[in-house]
Order: sequence, then C-alpha cells, then structure tokens
Amino acid sequence: QVHLVESGGGLVQAGGSLRLSCASSGRSFRSTAMGWFRQVPGKEREFVAAISGSGGDTRYNDPVKGRFTIFRDNAKNTVLLQMNNLKPDDTAVYYCAARPIYFSAVVASQNLYTYWGQGTQVTVSP
Repeated sequence: QVHLVESGGGLVQAGGSLRLSCASSGRSFRSTAMGWFRQVPGKEREFVAAISGSGGDTRYNDPVKGRFTIFRDNAKNTVLLQMNNLKPDDTAVYYCAARPIYFSAVVASQNLYTYWGQGTQVTVSP
C-alpha cells in the first residue's frame, strides 16, 4: 500500500505562485511515475502534469504548459508542482497520484494511476 499526502495549497491572487508537495510512503519511489490532477465541483477530474520515475520525462496538460513545472526529489520520496502565474481557472482541489510500483512511464489517464492522496485546495482570486 502507498500513502500519499499533499501539502502547499492555499489562497493566492491571480498572477501569484504556489508550490504543492506530495510525500509518498511507497517503496521503490524512484521507479514509479507520479502525476497531479485537479477537480472542480461538478466537473470531472482533470490531468495536470506527470513525471517519470527518473524525472527525465514529463507531460503537461495544455492549460498549464509554460506556467506549471512538475519535478521530484527521489531522495525524499517527494513530487512537487510549482505553479506560477496562477489564474482563477486554476482554482480546484489538486490531487497527487502514483502509478503501480515499477510503472515508470508517464501517462495522462487517471485510470492508470492506482494510489491517490486526499487532495489540497488551491484557490486563485481575481
């Protein structure tokens, strides 16, 4: 079993920045791809970004390209999401997700992620 705990959410004005962190309890963390998703009430959960086990491959959804950066610290079993130039449309609950252990490839489909954190709220005011 893998436990994921997100932190770093909060309230920020448009144009501001936040950094989300996700700590994983999983073994072989460096061999497992990780992702960030977000969800607004009444809408489906949306892919944000993903990173391979080594950190050498990343993928972003178009709305966040150029503004968000996903990276990982395998020594600390942590994946991070740096969010810059935030917009009100970025307001959502952000979830960290992990693929099955040893599945290192980057994917965008939430169905291919096995473990999920509890989510952290990000609110961007106009």
